[in-house]
Amino acid sequence: MRAIAILLVVIGHGSSIAGDLFHAIPSIPFIDGVDLFFVLSGFLIGGILIAKIEESDRINLKLIFTFLKRRWYRTLPNYYLFLSVNILLVYFKIIQGNIEEFSWKFLVFMQNFSFGFVDFFWESWSLSVEEWFYVFLPIIILVFSFFFTKRNAILFTIITMILAPIVYRILISDMIVDDFWFDVNFRKVVLSRMDTLIYGVLAAYFKFYHTAFFVKYRNVMFVLGFVFIYFNIYLPKQSNGFYSKTFSFTLTSIGVALLLSKMDSIKNYQRPFIGKLVTKISLISYSMYLVNLALVSQVIMKNFPPENKLQNALWYLGFWFFTIIISHLIYTYFEKPIMNLREKNL
Repeated sequence: MRAIAILLVVIGHGSSIAGDLFHAIPSIPFIDGVDLFFVLSGFLIGGILIAKIEESDRINLKLIFTFLKRRWYRTLPNYYLFLSVNILLVYFKIIQGNIEEFSWKFLVFMQNFSFGFVDFFWESWSLSVEEWFYVFLPIIILVFSFFFTKRNAILFTIITMILAPIVYRILISDMIVDDFWFDVNFRKVVLSRMDTLIYGVLAAYFKFYHTAFFVKYRNVMFVLGFVFIYFNIYLPKQSNGFYSKTFSFTLTSIGVALLLSKMDSIKNYQRPFIGKLVTKISLISYSMYLVNLALVSQVIMKNFPPENKLQNALWYLGFWFFTIIISHLIYTYFEKPIMNLREKNL
């Protein structure tokens, strides 16, 4: 799922380079790759946190801080590396952007906490959503643990983090937006999107506490997941519509969460080469997410815009080649050594 998610993201970001190369090829619409990333992250991280909580005698600040340190080892080095790269690329006008949009908020993931941002390090919006989710999730569980059992504290946290973003979206639903500003102020805002990740945690909750149900109905849930996803895709929507601003995110998130049980049951690859390829893509997916837009797509479009279909095709192949190669190098020589350091220190 991680490999599919990053491929969807890269395909989207490379569309400007491809031009109309693929317009004649029939295609099936699918959800945004970032939504897949969000729900999957909630499932994986939620599963880790639930297991750690159940292993411990009680929920305390030490447990939470250890959890956060492990996440920060994984996410922060790459983020600050690419934040620095984006500053340089925009400052020297290698890519489009406005250096005046950079502020201290990018250093603490506040650039899109309650309002969206534009024209600088666009892809960082989703990283802010994830980072704040990692902070809020264990802290809210800790608060509820003073009043409930560990299991119920987790459950009430899930309910709270599902309802709060929906309420927030309803409260701001009278904002008048077009497609662009809908994307900026609803889809890419921390307070508006954290429920997408919590549906993954809800799936992890069922896997941990209701394992028999989670396994028994995996095929039914898998089918229902696609029903939910495609119902939402084909449902007529407008940027200023109340449903688009509020519950469209909910339906998609539930749909992806319903896929997780079936996907979680697939442990072996029938074809080793495909398995290794999928594993490799998933391993370098974080670097691919940060590399493909600013370092490759925008550099090409700003400095070497394709002028005919042959260039569209060649530049598009180059876009994929450099995205994968640069991501591999960053994973191998920067990301992985830091992960190894994490295992030594924690």
